[in-house]
Amino acid sequence: MGRSGLLAICIALGGVLSLVAVTAKSQTQTNISPAARELHFQSIVVDTHDDTTQRLLDPKFDFGVRHTDGSVDIPRMREGGLSAIFFSVWIPGTVTGPTAVQRALDQIGAVRETVARHPNDLVLCTTAEEIRHAKAAGKIAVLMGVEGGHMINNSLANLDKFFALGVRYMTLTHTVNTDWADASTDKAAHNGLTDFGKQVVREMNRLGMIVDISHTADKTFYDVLAVSKAPVIASHSSCRALCSAPRNMTDDMIKALAAKGGVIQINYHIGFLSQQFQDASKAHPELGKEIEAESKKRCGDNEACQLIEADKITRDMVAQGKLPRVDWSEIITHIDHAVKLVGADHVGLGSDFDGADMPYGMEDVSDIPQITNALLAKGYSPADVRKILGGNTLRLMQDVEAAAQK
Repeated sequence: MGRSGLLAICIALGGVLSLVAVTAKSQTQTNISPAARELHFQSIVVDTHDDTTQRLLDPKFDFGVRHTDGSVDIPRMREGGLSAIFFSVWIPGTVTGPTAVQRALDQIGAVRETVARHPNDLVLCTTAEEIRHAKAAGKIAVLMGVEGGHMINNSLANLDKFFALGVRYMTLTHTVNTDWADASTDKAAHNGLTDFGKQVVREMNRLGMIVDISHTADKTFYDVLAVSKAPVIASHSSCRALCSAPRNMTDDMIKALAAKGGVIQINYHIGFLSQQFQDASKAHPELGKEIEAESKKRCGDNEACQLIEADKITRDMVAQGKLPRVDWSEIITHIDHAVKLVGADHVGLGSDFDGADMPYGMEDVSDIPQITNALLAKGYSPADVRKILGGNTLRLMQDVEAAAQK
């Protein structure tokens, strides 16, 4: 068969697959009860961690139109009833020094520019009250979190600069240790926080910046609780009792977080939701290397592309039976586990959209009304559902803001 004939078949098949995807999406939306739909779209729905920021760096990427790849854009946020989004400012932890600072500033600038380009839909917010005003005005609140303390380059002045530009949380580590804090996926070097690490936490408290303990080692987490005068957040972590990934939180950690007034924001990544997937990944590390190699082959050095393609490649492996399928209902299982531990006042949503492998049925932000529907079906009260959707995050933000004023 000639190349042109093969291309024609691929195009035709792509059209069929697109139609199937649209049909499946329509069925998902019609499965939402009227009560759940009304509750969801009246609530303030907050997602505390999205890696879409990487795409915003591309001048050709239009955030205002619906895309067939990735998980987040304005049309799909509207369809999913998302009221507020924390864009993650992220670079690998191996990138350090002035380069890390500048790349963080570039991403902050890209977020701010995106808001400026879409004033009818987006508004930059830095407080809980501003999020409420955005909701009342029919706009989506845009916030920022820096994912990795390496980006301050061991400088409190850089931390202050990020805050002044609108950053409202910082994840103390990413996958590797910083010079002042241990990460959950690296060999311990500091026994938690160093003295400078404790200074960082105190400065964040003074500013009114939320301390984020996702990615930190367990000892770092407990050091943060001992030092911080304000509640802290796990911006995108799930429950280790259900899935043994070190990035997840133990039951004791969740209880300690809640006792401090904090919130665990459940992560949708299949590797943090499913023990079966976690076990399969450990048993076949070659698959992870294959996914990484293929995504780099397709995307080169484009990190945003790599993240999105890795999700596609993982799904191909699931279809081939190489990895187990994980359904979106596992998100509800983790929410329910955390609520049973600490109550509905300390649980929220931190999807990791555009930065991780999403479960089936939660391909993009338009799917999140299913969470409201499922929680109501499990017997959660509307008041508790509102808290989980975003109320708890707003309360924590207010508490951090108030602590900074003392």
